[in-house]
Amino acid sequence: MDQLLVALDVDNRDRALQLADQLRDVAGGFKIGSRLFTSEGPALVSALVERGDHVFLDLKYHDIPTVVAQAVLAAARLGAWMLTVHAAGGRSMLEAAADAARRTDHTPLIVGVTVLTSLDSTDLAAVGVRRELPAQVEALAELATTAGLDGIVASPREVTRLRKKLGSEPLIVAPGIRDGAGAESSASGGDDQARTLSAGEALAAGASYLVVGRPIISAQDPPEAARAIVRGLEKTASKS
Repeated sequence: MDQLLVALDVDNRDRALQLADQLRDVAGGFKIGSRLFTSEGPALVSALVERGDHVFLDLKYHDIPTVVAQAVLAAARLGAWMLTVHAAGGRSMLEAAADAARRTDHTPLIVGVTVLTSLDSTDLAAVGVRRELPAQVEALAELATTAGLDGIVASPREVTRLRKKLGSEPLIVAPGIRDGAGAESSASGGDDQARTLSAGEALAAGASYLVVGRPIISAQDPPEAARAIVRGLEKTASKS
C-alpha cells in the first residue's frame, strides 16, 4: 500500500536491506532516520533508490537557511523521494528549503515537522512555548504550508484538526502509529511515543502517509505484520 511507509529503525545496512527486500511488495516506501543514516550514511539511501524504492529521508533539517538549502540539494542528488525539515526553523529557512527543492532535476517532497510525537504540553512549556500543544501544531503547520512546503508531519491525534484547517491538499505524514506489537510495547512502558493512534484511525482522520516502525520490524514475521496493517487500512478505506 502506497500510504504505508516502513521506518527502517535498525543499526546496519544488511538488516535494513533485508527488511526492504521482505517488505517491498507491501510498503509504499522506507524511512531512513538519524540512527541508520549515522551508521551507514548516504550510500544506503542510494542503494535503496537504485532498487526502485521511495526513500523518506527523515533527518529533520534545522539550521540557517543556506545550510538547509544545501542539505536539500544534497538529499535530492541522492534521490530522496521525501525529506523533513523542522517547521520551527522559521519562514526564511522553510522558503529556502522549498526553493532548493524546486531547483533540482529530481524534486523531493518536503514536509515540515511540527511537534514531535514524544512531546506533550508540559514539555512545550519547559522550552518556553506558551501555546497549548494543538495550537502550536496548527501554527507550525500553517507556517510550513504557506512557506511552500508540500505538507507537514504531525501526530495522528492532530490530523483531524489539521485537515479542517489546511484542507485536503497538503500532505500530512503521521508517525507514532501503534498497531499490534507496538501498542503492547507502549502500554508496557517500552515506547517514547506520547500521542499515538492505530493505522486505521490515522487514515480515517485524513493522514496522507503513515509511518510504522516497531510494530512491523520487531514482529516475528515482518511481512505478515505489514500485511495485517494493510488489510486493516483497506477495510477503513472501504468504509469511507
